[in-house]
Amino acid sequence: MSRPPPLNAFSERSSFTYNGFQMRYIEHASGTVGFEMVPVSKVSDIITRPSCFKGLQSAPWSLQPLIGLHLAEDPCPSLFSQGRTLQGSPTGKDLVWDSQFERKHRGRYEIVTRLRSTKHALETEHIIGLLENVCAVTCRTLVRNTGSRPLTLQMLTSFALGGLTPFAGDDAPGRMKIHRFRSSWSQEGRLVTETLEQLHLEPSWMRIDLQAERFGQVGSLPVRGFFPTAVIEDQAAGVFWGAQLAWLGSWQMEILRRGDAVALVGGLADLELGHWQKILGPGETFESPTAFLTCGTQGLDSLCENLIQAQRIEAPVSVPLEQDLPLVFNEFCFSWGKPTEPSVLDISNRLKDSPVRYVVIDAGWSIKNPDYGVQDSDGDWEIHPERFPQGFSGLNAAIRANGQIPGIWFEFEVVSEGAKAYLETGHLLKRHGRVLNVGARRFWDFRDPWVVDYLSDKVIDFLRREGFGYLKVDYNDSIGIGCDSPDGLGEGLRQHLEGVYCFFQKIRRELPDLVIENCASGGHRLEPLMVGVTSMSSFSDAHECPEIPWIGANLQRLIPPEKSQIWSVLRANQTPEQFHYTLSSGFLGRLCLSGEVATLTSAQWDVAMQALRLYRKVWPIIQNGNSRRFGKEVQQSQHLQGYQAIRRISAGGGEALVIWHTFGAPALLSPVIPLPPGPWEIAGQFNKNVNVRLESSSLRLDAVPPFRGGVLHLTRN
Repeated sequence: MSRPPPLNAFSERSSFTYNGFQMRYIEHASGTVGFEMVPVSKVSDIITRPSCFKGLQSAPWSLQPLIGLHLAEDPCPSLFSQGRTLQGSPTGKDLVWDSQFERKHRGRYEIVTRLRSTKHALETEHIIGLLENVCAVTCRTLVRNTGSRPLTLQMLTSFALGGLTPFAGDDAPGRMKIHRFRSSWSQEGRLVTETLEQLHLEPSWMRIDLQAERFGQVGSLPVRGFFPTAVIEDQAAGVFWGAQLAWLGSWQMEILRRGDAVALVGGLADLELGHWQKILGPGETFESPTAFLTCGTQGLDSLCENLIQAQRIEAPVSVPLEQDLPLVFNEFCFSWGKPTEPSVLDISNRLKDSPVRYVVIDAGWSIKNPDYGVQDSDGDWEIHPERFPQGFSGLNAAIRANGQIPGIWFEFEVVSEGAKAYLETGHLLKRHGRVLNVGARRFWDFRDPWVVDYLSDKVIDFLRREGFGYLKVDYNDSIGIGCDSPDGLGEGLRQHLEGVYCFFQKIRRELPDLVIENCASGGHRLEPLMVGVTSMSSFSDAHECPEIPWIGANLQRLIPPEKSQIWSVLRANQTPEQFHYTLSSGFLGRLCLSGEVATLTSAQWDVAMQALRLYRKVWPIIQNGNSRRFGKEVQQSQHLQGYQAIRRISAGGGEALVIWHTFGAPALLSPVIPLPPGPWEIAGQFNKNVNVRLESSSLRLDAVPPFRGGVLHLTRN
């Protein structure tokens, strides 16, 4: 009988230093391999792992496998894991080192670590992609069946970041924080911070059980419940580790604790959470979605900026029209789903000679079943004969004559009751053999070539024929656990959504100058894959509520601000103070006007134009700056208190943009916003009704009443 390996038998197999952090591949004497990241400035602070816990045969420090993997052919994890996590599976522990090499793949350098199973004809690859000039990397995994029998995957991670925290010689009591971002309809991106102890992830007295906090979402709305982003902080060491998944379907992350060590892992939602499994035939491979990984010492906002910069590198702006962040007008909050040719033309005429470039016709332009709401597209996509009797060609020509680009709304992934397409059951998603109905909606099956051909005609050819330059794609419900597939419901969902993503890519290929907006009941698809394949994304369905600047500020930590489209709805009965509050919110991303612009007074329009002209001056800061948030985190979004300020410093450091808002009580507030060393000067200001003082290292606003907003453009020598 062989003796177990010594409990302190950890060794560094290899390491790589890149853009301010070190990646370390750690091997245990048992053969298990793990992955760690540490800021270069903190490498010397790493503490040697202890050998045993209080003399017992249990290790206080365990190694998280490089690739979390579970096969149906293997025993399930033991020690109270069933239903809580599959990460203790022997499949992942039995993967041992085969080789490691560097390569250039699709123009990017990668570190490939190949592992092989000791029990199955199976090999895996852990692939790190290096991002130039960014303190972050991409990570994905690949599994290959090298045998003659099929194998059934039931869990596979995109990343597994272990060894947290390496700076404590014990279980780091009270010093480890978890930062996550919750989301629900019109309340996207709330920061929630908890300690490991609050999540009940303290090690047990003997350090033998695997504890897990598994979270994610199931269905086709990836930002529902949580954003696929998490950050772990060691307060005492001042180090942060962050991860973000790029996937538009069911996903999961897990915070794991066995003994003193902590790990953060994530990927597709597994069998237990997402009903997912994949049968891998002989010779077949399967690749996980991509994740972004980073670590640093400059705080939460800085770490999130690393992840956002990684998103930019992965999906740079490719549409020429989008290079200077044009302004948008969407007529939805004017017509509320009942647009007409005269109303759209009136809006376009009012916007003539303004900085607004896109004029977008939203829901209601096509024939609908009147028994259902304005968000329900009929799926037949026939132009409404009363609202647009001449079609769109002439109207779009008139919009372009006013110097604008015409846009239109679609919800092309679904069909609604009453449409002819609703009866095309052979091309719709099914679950357990029955057509999948969600309320009055059914869903096209994007694995079906007939569907792709049908929508190529109804969407792509229509846009080309009618002369549209902007497409808003909405999506207003979730498929849920999945749809029929030989491999199961979860894999059916994954394959379908892969087809959806490919259709977006097809639109981009065939209409390369088209600007595409990603919308899913507002912000329910704000993950890197969909944000990356489109030009901009609707930040939320929060149209006319006080919490708009709070949501917009939340998203500065999660998606590039230059892609975050924020509603600024103007009404003829609003005061100048309300205009300031609303229009200032738009500077947190892409300013999208809506409302009653055609009937505003000249004085009201002058206030709006002040904002639009300033936006056209500061757009490079929005596109390429670095943001920090000031003011207490909001506790009740429906009862906002205090103030909020976003300070965004330009890429070169010579300019700053400050977007500030006051909320509820007290009656007067005096926000103070720190500034880097000056001297600073005010180069532009929206809302001059507030006294602003530039001090040596801060900006102070004096005695501001509740629910006011403004923007300051600062420059320094």
